Order: sequence, then C-alpha cells, then structure tokens
Amino acid sequence: MENKIEVLSTVTVNYQTDLYKIVDVLNRTLKENDLMFGLALDKQDQEKAVFTIYRT
Repeated sequence: MENKIEVLSTVTVNYQTDLYKIVDVLNRTLKENDLMFGLALDKQDQEKAVFTIYRT
C-alpha cells in the first residue's frame, strides 16, 4: 500500500514565535481528517515562515 502525502496549500507569512502552537493544535485536532500541517523557516528569509497543509 502506497502512502502519499499531497500538498494542498502553502503560504509564506511573517514569523512569530508562537506560530508553532497553531500548527500543533491543528495537527492534534484534524489528524482524524487525514490532514497534517507543517511550519518551516523560509530558507531565503529567516523572518518569514512557510506554512503548509498536507493531505495524508
């Protein structure tokens, strides 16, 4: 069985120290709906964060 992860949406936002809390609560709340959320610092601009929504 192949387990694919599909990117649904990506957005770049200004980085804030508490952004990870939003991603954490989304992952805990919506994992039953086969959704996963990610957050990473932008490689080009460390003041920006890339927020991604995945379907698992």
